[in-house]
Amino acid sequence: MKIFLPLLFLTCFLLTSQSSQAQNLTGQKISIRLDSARFDEFVKQVEAQSGYYFYYDPSRFDSLTLDLNVKDLSLREILDQVFKGSEFEYSIDLQKRIYITEGQKIITQLIPGLFNPDRLGESDSIVYAGPESDIKEKLLSSAESKLHEIGIRKHRITPGNSTITGYVRNAVTGEPVIGAAVFITSPSIGVTTDALGLYALTIPRGKQIIHIKSTGMRETQRQIVLYSDGKLDIEMRESVIALKEVSVKAGMDKNVVGTQMGTVKLTIKNLKQVPTVFGETDLLRTVLTLPGIKSVGENSTGLNVRGGSVDQNLIQYNDAVIYNPSHLFGFFSAFNPDVLRDVELYKSTIPSKFGGRLASVLDINSRDGNKKKFVASGGIGLVTGRLTLEGPLIKDKTSFLLGGRSTYSNWVIKALDNPNYNKSSASFYDVNLHLSHEINEKNSLFLTGYISDDRFKLYGDTLYAYQNQLGSIKWKHTFNSRLYGVLTAAHTKYQYAMEAQGLPLNSFDLKFDINQSNFKADLSYNLHPKHTLDFGLSTIYYKLHPGSFKPRGAESLIIPDELEAEQATESAIYLEDKFEVNPRLSITAGIRYSFFQYLGPKTVNTYLPGFPIDYIYQEGVQEYKSGKKIKTYGGPEYRASVRYSVFDNLSLKVSYNTLRQYIHLLTNTMTVSPTDIWKLSDTFIKPQIGDQLSVGLYRNFRGNKIEVSLEGYYKNINNFLDYKGGDSLIMNHNIEAAVLNTKAKAYGVEFMIKKMTGKLNGWLGYTYARTLLRAVDRDSPDAPNDGNFYPSNYDKPHDFTLISNYRFSHRFSLSFNFTYSTGRPYTPPIGKYMIDGSQRVYYADRNQFRIPDYYRTDLAMNIEGNHKIKKLAHSSWTLAVYNLLGRKNPTSVYFQTVGGRVSGYQLSIFGQPIPTITYNFRF
Repeated sequence: MKIFLPLLFLTCFLLTSQSSQAQNLTGQKISIRLDSARFDEFVKQVEAQSGYYFYYDPSRFDSLTLDLNVKDLSLREILDQVFKGSEFEYSIDLQKRIYITEGQKIITQLIPGLFNPDRLGESDSIVYAGPESDIKEKLLSSAESKLHEIGIRKHRITPGNSTITGYVRNAVTGEPVIGAAVFITSPSIGVTTDALGLYALTIPRGKQIIHIKSTGMRETQRQIVLYSDGKLDIEMRESVIALKEVSVKAGMDKNVVGTQMGTVKLTIKNLKQVPTVFGETDLLRTVLTLPGIKSVGENSTGLNVRGGSVDQNLIQYNDAVIYNPSHLFGFFSAFNPDVLRDVELYKSTIPSKFGGRLASVLDINSRDGNKKKFVASGGIGLVTGRLTLEGPLIKDKTSFLLGGRSTYSNWVIKALDNPNYNKSSASFYDVNLHLSHEINEKNSLFLTGYISDDRFKLYGDTLYAYQNQLGSIKWKHTFNSRLYGVLTAAHTKYQYAMEAQGLPLNSFDLKFDINQSNFKADLSYNLHPKHTLDFGLSTIYYKLHPGSFKPRGAESLIIPDELEAEQATESAIYLEDKFEVNPRLSITAGIRYSFFQYLGPKTVNTYLPGFPIDYIYQEGVQEYKSGKKIKTYGGPEYRASVRYSVFDNLSLKVSYNTLRQYIHLLTNTMTVSPTDIWKLSDTFIKPQIGDQLSVGLYRNFRGNKIEVSLEGYYKNINNFLDYKGGDSLIMNHNIEAAVLNTKAKAYGVEFMIKKMTGKLNGWLGYTYARTLLRAVDRDSPDAPNDGNFYPSNYDKPHDFTLISNYRFSHRFSLSFNFTYSTGRPYTPPIGKYMIDGSQRVYYADRNQFRIPDYYRTDLAMNIEGNHKIKKLAHSSWTLAVYNLLGRKNPTSVYFQTVGGRVSGYQLSIFGQPIPTITYNFRF
């Protein structure tokens, strides 16, 4: 009796409370309007209006969308409507907590059989609500073990295929996982995620197990029942081995099974293992270690890809073109590695959506920023420092990424012994801002801004300055499970200035700028798991100010001069079809039609018909009004590639490309210079047209851990521009008379063996390549080498590179790099002669001699801090020695006449070992 009375009192109290609660649920009215909304949006609205709180496993509802329009209904009526016909159950306790479970209901009140357990039936199931932490632990089961229902549930699954779409994201940061493989094994069907982490997988309906793999991420899977088209977002966690590395391509067998040739994808986690000068992690110098990619010298990050000139590379950052990708004459690249997500290089099979350049596409994308929590990272080196901040503005929906980098290199310059150099100065900075916002499940918005500024003064006299500014806005819309599109608008401005501040009488300002605004729409339609169509259009508006030369100061005697502005439009439309004929044969075929118009206002020089384009044959000018079409070019560009799998781990690929380029870089210097001139195609300067045929063999060993590739290519380029000897390209009103129209041919063989897993990893590459030029007008007196083929300035036949990393432990690794290449060509003087009483120098045939061969060895150590999870900051140290052997590699050879004697000199940029130390942190 003593026990029974308290229990009876407790029972009456609970029943009274429950009755009160029931009345509350019946009396309180709620109104909700949802259109294809996620379950968590429904939860937010209910909690805001009712004061009740939900407890459930979010992963069980990631494929559920709600269309709900109710007004003035009770909470219980709404919940009954939402979960009607599903296996989900809801329970409500006295503390206004709503528990959502699947197939098993939580009992939150006394049941009739409490005092007589024998009355319970065998089928009754009781789960008691306990402490909140215990309940969460029971409800949040593993996403891998649960069964996900995709689509509209039916009592009978109809035969056929349906499509699952969704995003694969990093579970810690919320950022998309790019290039992740999403597949089923029986039958063998798979896709990879795109640049935004989106996938569309079409598979047979019914119960399936979906596998998800990605380099650097922990492999995971999802068990599903597929009723119809639906959505399934997937989260992946990083691998427990937190080693920093450069990972090339996400799919370990992608080089064998994919149709792409000459494609390299770099996923950036940390580039410290590739030692670079001054310890600054450098994306472009890492790209230069890959086969088929060269530069003319040690102080240049300009890329010469498969015989192409520097201007034949389309370099874009978040879909905005960047014209000068370097700082300080090429000593540093313009990209802060802490903000980068991935980099993809196309040098053979260039997708149809890209155009406007002949040699390659370097597609650089930033990270979206952490959507889960605030994070700060950075590094401090001997001459540069960087800081990156990121975090959520609206958790799981909106994030920001802000990165800044600058140099404090003047202390190094002041320490030089040479008084001519220690009076110099150099500085640069760059700032990145990226915003990412998920509007809803079908719409995402991305905004990017970038600015960089360089200033350096040589010998305390001339100040050089150049600046990149770019911005882009991107909207991604998913129309349905098969079709999605991306609309992008971007603007780029590049400008340089040179200020002579020496003698007041000769002081001047020289300026140039180029502006480019572009819009494009890219769409992808998944016809079938083995058949995808990509299509779209683009348009670009160019505005160039080729140069202004003005006096600086009132005392200057410089005569002002300014070149007319240039403007043009470039538009294109494309269609590409990716089709897997059978498991062994895949074909990608595309066509792109580009159209270019050179526009007024413009004053165009005219020359005597039938005579060469030269100053002496100019007969007058012709005026064109604003918007008037001066010259029009256009034509089709064909893209095709075929992959045939000889065996599961051996494939043969063939590709063919044609491309057109309407903008040119005019330069007569060996390296990329901020004073180089960009020029649009016009009446006299025709678009460059190139075609390339490539053949390759690809073989993987040891379970795809070792990749071996052998590629050969042959390329023709028409209307390639070279320069006439003795002419100036700066402030030239007859620029068409200072350049040579040439034909180029390039051919080569590239070999690469790569191992990206295990303690010892890296790659070894060898390239044999030639690039030869010949004047179109072989009988012209300006034709070099009597109209015969001659090597280009960047023709370097042999190139060998070894990149190796050895992981001693999770905290310590050692990197060793070795590179060798043939010396580049140059043209020496070989004699003297007299003409009109003046002594002249006679030069050899163009580029018939070579500077000494180049080789360099680098060494670096990467030391991670301890791996405690709870600590203020995670840090690491990088100790590196660039040019370990101290070889004086000549970058160039030049000649000076002193006292009537011509003497030759070799210029070495880094003639001794350069030790560096960098501290990196993240908190």
